[in-house]
Amino acid sequence: MEDLHIHMVLDGVDFRAAIGAHRAHPRDELIRKRLADYAAAGITLLRDGGDAWGVGLRTKELAPEYGIDYRSPAFPIYKSGHYGSFIGIGWADWAEYALLLNRAKALGADFIKLMISGLMDFNQFGVLTQPSLEREEIIRLISMAHDAGFCVMVHCNGTQATLAAVEAGVESVEHGAYLHDEACCALAESDAVWVPTLSTIGNLIGNGRFPDEVLKKILTGAMANVRRVADLGGKIALGSDAGAYCVPHNTGFRTERQWLSRALGENTDAILADGCKTIAQKFQR
Repeated sequence: MEDLHIHMVLDGVDFRAAIGAHRAHPRDELIRKRLADYAAAGITLLRDGGDAWGVGLRTKELAPEYGIDYRSPAFPIYKSGHYGSFIGIGWADWAEYALLLNRAKALGADFIKLMISGLMDFNQFGVLTQPSLEREEIIRLISMAHDAGFCVMVHCNGTQATLAAVEAGVESVEHGAYLHDEACCALAESDAVWVPTLSTIGNLIGNGRFPDEVLKKILTGAMANVRRVADLGGKIALGSDAGAYCVPHNTGFRTERQWLSRALGENTDAILADGCKTIAQKFQR
């Protein structure tokens, strides 16, 4: 089994406290406990979203002891002034971005993780916390990463960002909220794998932090888009975003599978296996 989008640095409860626990250095005892739990659950492949404190990279070093193939981008890369500062490393110009690509390579990153849009605003349907980067920026970011020899994972919400990423030949799209049919069709026609992380929405329902009527509307739309992309022949993979709020490590993949099964129906196993195979083949150095 696999979970193709996790954040080992986070704990699913309080991101500030979780990061604070590792800020001085990665805490092996915390990492080992999670790896042991994943191994006990039968997980053999994990793909991390990266962090600025080396937690994912340290996990990659330890994971073979637990029979786990662990893939890491080293750190997420975001544009200064845009979403991603809480966990990644920023760039302000193209020279800085090129240096970050070189830094990721030197650290042994398996792929590049780019932040190209904001988050869903769970208080308001259809609203993102920030607009996406410009189309030309997104295409150049992905092209430069490809030229450096990397596959690319993008944190991406909204039709505009998704269309630009697909146009640039991105290998995986994470989250993908609020996709119009044009974006669903483009995803399905591309070689990109979509990792919709439905648990980040569904697991919040009933929590009381956000309006359930908004969450249910977001989830319904996301599940319909998952079904649409799959029906068009697109690739879907299971990634829970474990470590995100209300998505615990070691159980997040189970709830993610439940949400995806509700969207994909009887073909869930075959669809997810195909998506996992593609990511396993591409997202390694």
